[in-house]
Amino acid sequence: MVYELADQPLNSVLNLTAGTQEKLIASGLGLILVLALRIAAIRWINAQVSDLRLAYRWRKSVGYATSAIAILVAGGPWLPAIRDLSTFLGIIGAGLAVALKEPISDVVGWIFVLVRQPFHVGDRIQIGDHAGDVIDIRIFQFTLMEIGNWVDTDQSTGRVIHVPNGKVFQEPIANYSKGFQYLWNEIPVLITFESDWEKAKALLLEVANEHAEHPLLGNLAQVL
Repeated sequence: MVYELADQPLNSVLNLTAGTQEKLIASGLGLILVLALRIAAIRWINAQVSDLRLAYRWRKSVGYATSAIAILVAGGPWLPAIRDLSTFLGIIGAGLAVALKEPISDVVGWIFVLVRQPFHVGDRIQIGDHAGDVIDIRIFQFTLMEIGNWVDTDQSTGRVIHVPNGKVFQEPIANYSKGFQYLWNEIPVLITFESDWEKAKALLLEVANEHAEHPLLGNLAQVL
């Protein structure tokens, strides 16, 4: 039976017209070509770009661009038929816009993040009650490596949080990695009334100067 079907023309098996077969073949070849270009571009980026953050952005950009091109290439041969269905699709689209309000909001939020760039991959941010390092940005959500919560000193909790992109319109965003290069932090030190607070201060300043990354910070600690 399989051999008999293989010997028959495609239109006699699937009842497809010659025009439909040509459109299917054109769409398939176009998708294969776009996929090959995407693989080649990603391999070139991995081989030539040493900066991991820059390579990540380039791979994301290539993925978005090739996906858009693939849709155009695959849908191009079918445009005449699509025009005839424009009114029907418009009605369906209006219904879907109401039913899929949150996913659409997430897509718009993703575009906002790409265009306005309130944060990048690698930035440490806080959005609402969640804080962490951004490790991925996708079309519907971005991912944080959580910090803080029950763990002190902003250390990682080991949890990964997936935040819908639509939250960028609903919650304030604090970016730890933009603006001023350093963050002010307090280290509480408990001493008793009987303790020599001047000696304790001198010891703390000595430790701060010893471990300061830049000499200016050590001098600043002495002034304070």
